[in-house]
Amino acid sequence: MDILIGHVTHYYNRIGVAVIEVSDELNIGDTILLLGHTTDFTQTVASMEINHQRVLQVGAGQEVAIKIDEPVRKLDQVYKVVDDGE
Repeated sequence: MDILIGHVTHYYNRIGVAVIEVSDELNIGDTILLLGHTTDFTQTVASMEINHQRVLQVGAGQEVAIKIDEPVRKLDQVYKVVDDGE
């Protein structure tokens, strides 16, 4: 099951970082699914930063920078992948 947790507000292709406006909790180690018109991939969150400071967890209403494996676009949706057993 996937839970919508935010959307991409900016993408910096030179460094492969997306800024995501989060509407739910997100932690290091969570698996996210990024979906958009040309975007469809999953990855594990390995690093997150707010104002150039590493964080382990973010909550609703925050904007966080995440290192992304593939290019994304503004307004791509971000889902947290959750096992049915959780």
